[in-house]
Amino acid sequence: MQIAIVSDIHDNVWKLAAALEAVGTAGALICCGDLCSPFIVHQLGRGFAGAIHVVFGNNDGDRFRMSVAARRYPQVQLHGEWFGGEFEGRRVAAHHFDNVARAVAVSGEFDLVCFGHNHVREITRVGRTLAVNPGAILGATFDGEGRRTDVEATAAMYDTASGEARVVRV
Repeated sequence: MQIAIVSDIHDNVWKLAAALEAVGTAGALICCGDLCSPFIVHQLGRGFAGAIHVVFGNNDGDRFRMSVAARRYPQVQLHGEWFGGEFEGRRVAAHHFDNVARAVAVSGEFDLVCFGHNHVREITRVGRTLAVNPGAILGATFDGEGRRTDVEATAAMYDTASGEARVVRV
């Protein structure tokens, strides 16, 4: 099974549309937070047919309306700040924050740990665990002073059979 991983959408509906098209063959999608607005939940629900697992990030302000929107799409599940599940025998976790996800990866309890927050794509092996930050659908990173640097918008695909992930350019 292929699992699509996205993060840090920040209301970029154009890049999200391209990402959903690029990962449309996946059996499931994990969103690592910072959707930002409830209309992104609608776009996810309409644009991806498989199971969608969403964790919230620090920029997801209107969680009530996101929850209301998610009820319209049976494949969309909002998990709060933490997701833990299993896909074809692979244990998978997701959290928005990189520091939390890295600590979970070190535990060795999961085959795959997904995260976002820092907008920097990364696929790293931590012992037996693969830690994946798909990068930002937004297509930008920010330094400590809030200065923006444009970067390529990316997602990731994880293969449960091989246990490997790859970057998907959007």
